[in-house]
Amino acid sequence: MKRLLSFPLAMAVSILVLSLVVAAVSSVKLVSVATAGAAATTRYVIVSSESEVVYRVNEVLFREGNRLNVAVGRTREVRGEVVVDRANPRNSRIGAITVNISTFQSDSPRRDNAIRTRWLESARFPSAEFRPKEIDGLPGTYTEGQQLRLRVTGDLKVRDVTKPITFEMTVVLRGSTLTGAATATIKMTDFGFDPPSIFAILRTEDEARLELQFVARPQPQN
Repeated sequence: MKRLLSFPLAMAVSILVLSLVVAAVSSVKLVSVATAGAAATTRYVIVSSESEVVYRVNEVLFREGNRLNVAVGRTREVRGEVVVDRANPRNSRIGAITVNISTFQSDSPRRDNAIRTRWLESARFPSAEFRPKEIDGLPGTYTEGQQLRLRVTGDLKVRDVTKPITFEMTVVLRGSTLTGAATATIKMTDFGFDPPSIFAILRTEDEARLELQFVARPQPQN
């Protein structure tokens, strides 16, 4: 009687052990796939000390025979991030980019102060923010070191005015460093302030060219 019972019992134990082994192997596979998926997505944060935002505006200098000059202002106070999906580049996205425009510096402290207090009023509205909504040009696959040309459309907020804008952008990913450059043209009057003008001294054009050069690296894991 004991021999008759021992065989079914042994079979039951064997089936139970086999089920546990299969479940364990399946769990390992699922964890491996999830880990691989997580590793394919990387969050890159802009390194302010290696990045720069520039504005360029044409101006006429009356006291110098109506000479055409290009006023250039620069700041490194820019923050933002880019999430890169290596497995499916079209899922990559750009987060909000914020610039402290009150820190713009040109070759003229007088111009900078007038912009901060009278025209742009950046002393009162120090932050400008660009929130991307759509990225055109992302490929289905990506080869490291390949330069991508993108069109990034979103909303730019300057002062208390928000307007749609499109940046022409190039990006390159090499190793752990993501670099990029973006340009766009805006009109100052669209954002509620007039182009700088000082009677008998200078007058600037309404259009301003915005440029962003950035370096971004992976955010350290906590």
